[in-house]
Amino acid sequence: MAEQKDEPNGQAAVASYVASLSHDLAGMARRTGLDTLGYLLEMVRMEAESLTRHNGPNGRRS
Repeated sequence: MAEQKDEPNGQAAVASYVASLSHDLAGMARRTGLDTLGYLLEMVRMEAESLTRHNGPNGRRS
């Protein structure tokens, strides 16, 4: 993935992408009986969504 640190909302964009991927991975893990891994991936999703919501326009907490 290309460096996005200097782009506006670069960190928020990455956090949003991580949230999306971790949501899909958590579902896959749980469907195959990997409940603990699914739980951990859901925690990743929640943290990534929180960062996406609370970051300012330059990707830093406002």
